[in-house]
Amino acid sequence: MDIKAFKMDGLGNDFVIIDNRQTVTNLTKEQIIKICDRKFIGCDQLILIKKNDISDASLEFYNSDGGMSGACGNGTRCIADLLGKENNKKEIVLTTLSGKLKSNIVGDKIVSTEIGVAKTKWNEIPLSKELNTNNLGIKINDKNNKEFSGGIAVNVGNPHVIFFVDNNENFEIEKIGPKIETHSLFPEKCNVTLATVVNKELIKVRVWERGAGLTKACGTAACATAFAAKQNGLINDKVDIEFSTGRLTISIDENNIIHMKGPVSDIEEINFKI
Repeated sequence: MDIKAFKMDGLGNDFVIIDNRQTVTNLTKEQIIKICDRKFIGCDQLILIKKNDISDASLEFYNSDGGMSGACGNGTRCIADLLGKENNKKEIVLTTLSGKLKSNIVGDKIVSTEIGVAKTKWNEIPLSKELNTNNLGIKINDKNNKEFSGGIAVNVGNPHVIFFVDNNENFEIEKIGPKIETHSLFPEKCNVTLATVVNKELIKVRVWERGAGLTKACGTAACATAFAAKQNGLINDKVDIEFSTGRLTISIDENNIIHMKGPVSDIEEINFKI
């Protein structure tokens, strides 16, 4: 099967994008895994664009393990930029499993997306049992085997757990991430963030993404981290979330709606056989 697609990324969080609005490409789980494999094309997520009569398009997100994801902030921003250029529009509305997401093209390859209101009830994350989502009491150890207990659960279209630690470089997220992702507490698995608050305007993060592993950047993790930080008085209404590849600006308005702004890459057209 010959496939025409696009490649884009937001801060290195990269995507293969297939446009299914005119001709539909049906892919098996095994084919999705192959496309995402770095030895073949390679990406954190595969995104399918589908026709939608009440918004600019519908999106389906697939992680590199072939499983579907409800939300992808950086992916949504990339598609908004792609369709904005296609239709010469500054505002793009996209339908996802998490609902309709409105994006604005605010500059050259700078996109702001309204992510919505975070969920924090235990059954909304979801957790397998009722717990205080502001402190799950999950124990992790740093490189010196010093124990830390905590974990804040937030759902922003997909489940996240955030640990605020003094220095996230002191923790091996490659070991911690997969253990917590598959912890029995998370029936739908979860994304794992180790966050270090530098000041009220800046938080540094490292992210283990559900179904994708260690990622250079994750938009929904940035949103979940900012929301958790605000709920705990660590920031005000606006903060930069810094990844190894750059920053996303997250703001939370008076209605608790989360907005994410940041850069997207150039659009690369690719062709391949699968």
